[in-house]
Amino acid sequence: MSDLAHQRRRRKLALAMVVAAYVLSFFQRFAPAGIAQDLIAAFNTTASSLGVLAATYFYVYTVMQVPTGILVDTLGPRLILLLGGLVGGIGSLLFGLALSLDLALLGRTLIGLGVSVTFIAMLKIIALSFDERRFASLVGISMLVGNLGSVLAGAPLSWLAQVAGWRGVFVGLAVVSLLLGVGCWWLLGESGGGKGRSLSASSADKPRFDRTAVLAGLLLVLRNRDTWPVACVNFGICGSFFAFAGLWATPFLTQVHSMTRAVAANHVSLYFAGFALGCAFVGTLSDRLGRRKPVLVASSHLYALIWLVWLSGSALPLGLSYALFALMGLVTASFTLTWACAKEVNPPLLSGMSTSVTNMGGFLAAAILQPMVGWVMDWTWQGGLTESGARFYTPDDFHAGLLLLAGTAALGALASWRIRETGCRNIWQQPV
Repeated sequence: MSDLAHQRRRRKLALAMVVAAYVLSFFQRFAPAGIAQDLIAAFNTTASSLGVLAATYFYVYTVMQVPTGILVDTLGPRLILLLGGLVGGIGSLLFGLALSLDLALLGRTLIGLGVSVTFIAMLKIIALSFDERRFASLVGISMLVGNLGSVLAGAPLSWLAQVAGWRGVFVGLAVVSLLLGVGCWWLLGESGGGKGRSLSASSADKPRFDRTAVLAGLLLVLRNRDTWPVACVNFGICGSFFAFAGLWATPFLTQVHSMTRAVAANHVSLYFAGFALGCAFVGTLSDRLGRRKPVLVASSHLYALIWLVWLSGSALPLGLSYALFALMGLVTASFTLTWACAKEVNPPLLSGMSTSVTNMGGFLAAAILQPMVGWVMDWTWQGGLTESGARFYTPDDFHAGLLLLAGTAALGALASWRIRETGCRNIWQQPV
C-alpha cells in the first residue's frame, strides 16, 4: 500500500473512531428522556429538579465550547479526545452508582465535560483532512451516524432500563467511554513507521499556543457580524430541540396525550431517526445546490410552524403524531448547516473557534430551557401525585412550558433571514 493510500485509510479510520465517540456523546445527551420516570423515582425529584439534572450536561458543555475550539485550533484534537473519554467515563460510572441527587449531578457534570470535546474535534478533523466542498456533506453523514446514539437513547434505552436497570447501563458506558478515548489517541497519532504527519493536525495547520494570538483569533470571530445570526439560528432550533427531545417529549406524550411509555419512547426514537436522516439530506442538498440560506430559511420556518400543533393540545391519530415527529426531526436538522456557515465566514485556521462559538448557542439555549420549562410547570402545577409519589402534570402545565420552546424555535427561524450566503465556500477576507 502506498504512503498516500495509507494516509487516506488512516484518516478515514480516525474519523470513524471519533464518530463512534460522537455516538456516545449523543446517547449521553438524550439519555434522561428515555429514563425520566426512573430518575424521578430514584431521586424523588420535581419537574424543576429533573430539569436541572438533565441540563447540568448542557451547562458544562456550553462553557466548554469556546475553550474546546481554542484547544483544537492550537493543540489538536488528539490529547483532548483521550482526556474527554477518561473524564466522561468517570462521570458515567459516578452517575450510574449515585445514591443521591447531588452525586448524580456531579456525575452528569463530568459526563458533559468529557463529551464536550468530541464534536468540535470531529469538525476540525473533517476541515483538515477532507475537501472543503464536501464539508457539509461529511458533517451531515457523521451526524447521521452519530444520531444512532440519540435513537438508542429513546425506546432501546427505555426497554433496557426496565430489563437490566438504568444504573447498569451507565456503568457499562463508563468502560466504552475509556476505550473510545484510547482508540482516538492511537488513530490520531503519527502514521506508521514514524513517517507522515499526525492526523490530529500538522504544525502548519495549527497556530502555536500563544495567549495573545488565541485571544486575537477569538475576538476576530466574535467581532465578525456574520457570526452572530448563525449562532442565533443554532440557539433557537438546536436549543429547543435539545430541551424537548432531550427531556420533556416523553413526559409530554405520556401525561398530556395519555400514551404508554413504550409508545412515547417510539415517538422520540422516530424524532431522532428523522433528525439523523435529515442531517445527511440537508448537508448534501445544500452542497449540491451551492447555497446555504434558502435551505435554512425554509426548514427553520417549517420547524417553527409544527410547534403550533403541539401548542394547540389537539388529540391526534397515532399515525399522524408519528408522522409529525418524523417530519419535525427532518426539519430540525437544518441547524447543522450553521457550522458550515460559521466556518465559511471566518478564517480557515479558526474553524474550531468559529464552529464552537456557533455551537455554544444551541447548548446555551438547552441549558436555560430544560430547567426553565420545569420551573414554569412547577409554578403552574395543579395536578396530583402518581402512586410512587411523583408529581403528575396537566396539559395546562405543559402548555406553559411548551410556549417557551415554541418561542425559541420562532427566534431561530427569524434569525435565518440574517445569515450571509457563502455559496458553500470560505468567503472570509482579511479586513484592510
